[in-house]
Amino acid sequence: MIENNFSDFIESLSQSFIPVVSTKYSSKDYVAIDLSETNRDLNLIDVSSSTVFEEFISKYLQKRKAKLAYGGYNEIRAIYSRSAHFNQHNPETERNIHLGLDIWCAAGTAVLAPLDGRIHSFNNNANFGDYGPTIILEHTYNEITFYTLYGHLTVASLSELKIGQNIKEQDVIAYLGDASVNGDYAPHLHFQIIKDMQDFVGDYPGVSNKKDLAFYLKNCPDPNLLLKI
Repeated sequence: MIENNFSDFIESLSQSFIPVVSTKYSSKDYVAIDLSETNRDLNLIDVSSSTVFEEFISKYLQKRKAKLAYGGYNEIRAIYSRSAHFNQHNPETERNIHLGLDIWCAAGTAVLAPLDGRIHSFNNNANFGDYGPTIILEHTYNEITFYTLYGHLTVASLSELKIGQNIKEQDVIAYLGDASVNGDYAPHLHFQIIKDMQDFVGDYPGVSNKKDLAFYLKNCPDPNLLLKI
């Protein structure tokens, strides 16, 4: 497969909306949200506080009569500057460009596999601002293997997993964690598609710097090509 056709391949795997969190929500329950550094509303709150940020998300949903907010792919975000895990004080190497799609909803929400696959790896990435508990699935369709990553889960979500365990489409694979375990964020799912894992196990960069962005956008296409929210 030609490298730049991977996005087309991912898009071809679904014909309509696929839930990646609880099936009690339809696509009509979602609303797009802009969390980029250009959103002036974020200047009015303390984005370093997970509690304040959760209140911001809640009010955003209430105002729009929605139940979940989604977005963030290829979005430049200021929030990562709070963590040394991302912030290197260099415009070229500071990692602040988001590579996944975030779905903002309540802690405890079920996380679903959007496709058949198997458990590739899992880990609790416990750095401040990191994923917290993370699961990676491996998928093979039409002899093409790729991966999906699920971040910001509960610790208990990892407790009974086995490498190589088969997963069916729409199986519940995890539950969303709260700020005490998820890297100190308002509850949300970080969902990312990855072509080449580059030997990572239980982890993969979810945020890029400017220097490496072209590579990561090719290796990690827009997840909404698959989910079609």
